[in-house]
Amino acid sequence: MSNQSSQKPHDRLAAVLKDDLEAVSALIRERMASEHAPRIPEVTAHLVEAGGKRLRPMLTLAAAQLCGYDGPYHIHLATTVEFIHTATLLHDDVVDESKQRRGRPTANLLWDNQSSVLVGDYLFARSFQLMTEPGSMRVMKILSNAAATIAEGEVLQLTAAQNLATTEAVYFQVVRGKTAALFSAATEVGGVIADAPEEHVRALFDYGDALGIAFQIVDDLLDYQGIEGQTGKNIGDDFRERKLTLPVIKAVALADDEEREFWVRTIERGKQEDGDLEHALTLLNKHGTLTATQSDALMWAAKAKDALAPLPAHEIKDMLGDLADYVVARIS
Repeated sequence: MSNQSSQKPHDRLAAVLKDDLEAVSALIRERMASEHAPRIPEVTAHLVEAGGKRLRPMLTLAAAQLCGYDGPYHIHLATTVEFIHTATLLHDDVVDESKQRRGRPTANLLWDNQSSVLVGDYLFARSFQLMTEPGSMRVMKILSNAAATIAEGEVLQLTAAQNLATTEAVYFQVVRGKTAALFSAATEVGGVIADAPEEHVRALFDYGDALGIAFQIVDDLLDYQGIEGQTGKNIGDDFRERKLTLPVIKAVALADDEEREFWVRTIERGKQEDGDLEHALTLLNKHGTLTATQSDALMWAAKAKDALAPLPAHEIKDMLGDLADYVVARIS
């Protein structure tokens, strides 16, 4: 028992959902096969089998089981969620010109941008095929809306990322789009497929939404205060890519004229020099924006836990609460 309690929440959840996760893996392999284009399974396998936590499909499986569903379509929906997620990763790495994902070379580096974009398109198409199979119009509406919202969030980030006029409200709009939309869709469809009461479906949506927001804030915070090698990317990547994330948005709002000119040069104009990342960190610490961002992440994690209240007592409900704590444990 002590061994179980010392396990990370997503590992405990994975253990409870072991059979379902194996079924999802089998369906992923089956649906990413291509008779005519062998590059598709090559590229997809590189990402899908890269040791990711499968957190989003796990949320669908957990929600369905928590609501008493006994299958089989939660497997299709969890696979849909993973395909949408993998497609966005392939496209993101091209947009960001990334060279590393989960500590490994990105697909666009190993193959090329064309392969990443087109295989991403293929996975989106596969996800739409999959989401029709349960025969639920409501499920299709939730997942197709999420796919549109993710794309919208990514485009909004393009215009907001290097614009110092970007506010916290716009930042949260981007985060709700590019990250939280898939978390909330993943949890919501688990409740819908189980024909759960509306109050429970709403609770699952609210949980996924808040968890996704906390998750992204933590990711943005770790870009400035993570430990190199533990986060799967390099410290300061967001700064070098001129992404205006929450710690910087807060610092810009508090900046004097000289500090603002620094942010204009490095973020808006992209004229970065040696020592600029260190100076950026000095400004973030001076104004306490890393601590303030940490507080925001903790608040969203608490909201996620509170959202679970209407759901029935279940070991999975407890694990989802622990998962919200775990998402922010790396920064607290």
